Amino acid sequence: QVHVVESGGGLVQAGESLRLSCAASGRTEDITAMGWFRQAPGKEREFVAYNDWRSGSTYVDHSVRGRFTISRDNSKTTVYLQMNSLKTEDTAIYYCAATTQEGWGTWADFGSWGQGTQVTVSS
Repeated sequence: QVHVVESGGGLVQAGESLRLSCAASGRTEDITAMGWFRQAPGKEREFVAYNDWRSGSTYVDHSVRGRFTISRDNSKTTVYLQMNSLKTEDTAIYYCAATTQEGWGTWADFGSWGQGTQVTVSS
């Protein structure tokens, strides 16, 4: 079983940066990908970015591309989401999730979720 815990959220002003961290534990050797998602008030949860641990590839949703970057540390058990030039519309609870499925295809395949970390961007 895999567990993930997010950290790094907070209150910032528009234009500032934050880095979120997601630490994985448990059977991390089974992880095939980790991703970041967010849910704004009154909206559905949406995909932000993923890091595929098998191929090393990363992908960032077009809505935040150019401002957000996903990366993985040398220990390979923590994934980061660097968020620059934050906008008020980035305000949301940010969730980290992991999947152990080979050949995963959708974010519905992510079965291990954290509790989320609040990011609030003020104008």
